[in-house]
Amino acid sequence: MGHGSVPRKKGGIVPERPSENFETGFSDGLSGTMPPFVWQHSGKPTMLSLETWIGLRYLRAKKRSGFMSFIGAISIIGIAIGVTALIVVLSVVNGFQKDVRSQLFSVAPHAEIGYYDPAGGTWQELRKLVSGNKNVVGSAPYIADQALLANNGEVRGVQLRGIEPAEEKQVADYWQKMPYGRFEDLKAGEFDIILGQDLADALGVEKGGKVTVITPEGNVTPAGMVPRLKQFNLVGTVKTGIYELDNSLAMTHIRDAQTLYRTETGFGGLRLKLADPQNAPTIVARLLPAAASDKVWARDWTFSNQSYFNAVELEKKMLFVIMFFISLVASINLISTLIMTVTEKQSAIAILRTQGLPPAGIMKIFFVQGALLGLIGTLAGTLLGLVLAYNIGAILKWFEGLMGRKLIESKVYFLDYLPSHVVWSDVAAIAAISIGLSLLVTLYPSWRAAKTEPAEALRYE
Repeated sequence: MGHGSVPRKKGGIVPERPSENFETGFSDGLSGTMPPFVWQHSGKPTMLSLETWIGLRYLRAKKRSGFMSFIGAISIIGIAIGVTALIVVLSVVNGFQKDVRSQLFSVAPHAEIGYYDPAGGTWQELRKLVSGNKNVVGSAPYIADQALLANNGEVRGVQLRGIEPAEEKQVADYWQKMPYGRFEDLKAGEFDIILGQDLADALGVEKGGKVTVITPEGNVTPAGMVPRLKQFNLVGTVKTGIYELDNSLAMTHIRDAQTLYRTETGFGGLRLKLADPQNAPTIVARLLPAAASDKVWARDWTFSNQSYFNAVELEKKMLFVIMFFISLVASINLISTLIMTVTEKQSAIAILRTQGLPPAGIMKIFFVQGALLGLIGTLAGTLLGLVLAYNIGAILKWFEGLMGRKLIESKVYFLDYLPSHVVWSDVAAIAAISIGLSLLVTLYPSWRAAKTEPAEALRYE
């Protein structure tokens, strides 16, 4: 049936079949109320509204509109790159937070308790105060003080910690990360020591070698005050992967530490391992009986490390803001794409208006096009971002092998590898923001198309 004999029914004009050419066949699909129709497309019926169908046709490339298709592809690529970058960057930051915190918890205590008065009691008595608490899954005594380690002219300042080897495994997991040696190799009276691997390398001491420990408290002699020195035997090293820890960790048997610091009956406190270290502040606040709070102190891991993790969290937020603006720029590119499309389709829009399509229908056509461009870009970016986020470590290793040099140094970044942890709530938020931005920037070109005056647009046609 030709274009000049369009059958009518009550309520408007009913389409037979959409023309293959929008500019000459658009009038076949007009209706007074614009309900959805079943279109015969490629031999298959498709339930679409007229506006949606026209909007979809704008996404199909044609030779005479190749430049417009190219601009549309650039818009999709820009959105995809922005989404990909956001997912990868936030996944790396999340992985960094997770791995550093995990490594920290393997060495640092989740919480500590001790007597205000060093002579307040034994560590066994202290343990009884928390032994019935379901939130405490392990405890071990310790003593710690400042010391200098020296060997072959190299000197390093550390906090030397005395531990009870039989108890330490209850609160620490780093015994699983010892290139050689075990906690049990620390024998009372033997003055053995376990060092972080980087610290041992810096001092130039190897397994079986000796390192000199110098304490702040000196010995009084006729010649005056002289430093207190003691040689220790290196029996093991720890390699956590975190430079700050591997470059400062030093442990010996608690009895040897007591002898060195001349506190044979004293101890520093009790290290605790909690069932939920993330909730340590709340647990510690309710840890001690009221009767013991005046003579026993308690603190959690945030006491000395929270500022660091707060800084990382702030960095994550700033990175999100930066990457958000990158995505915004990519989304704004949709405006130019749609405005160029609106300009190109002025005559077609005018004819649609003269056939009865309301301004809202015109607006919907271009809104559908912009929304689909944004959706395609977001989906492509999300898929690519997830693939890269899950494989970023392997990709970096391959690139380092290609370059022949290490790009991630633990001395600078705490870790010597690139971690990644995909948080699905972050991915959902990124996708939602990207789609939302695409819809937002589509409004202006769609509104501009709806404001087209048919007489003005057809004046020179």
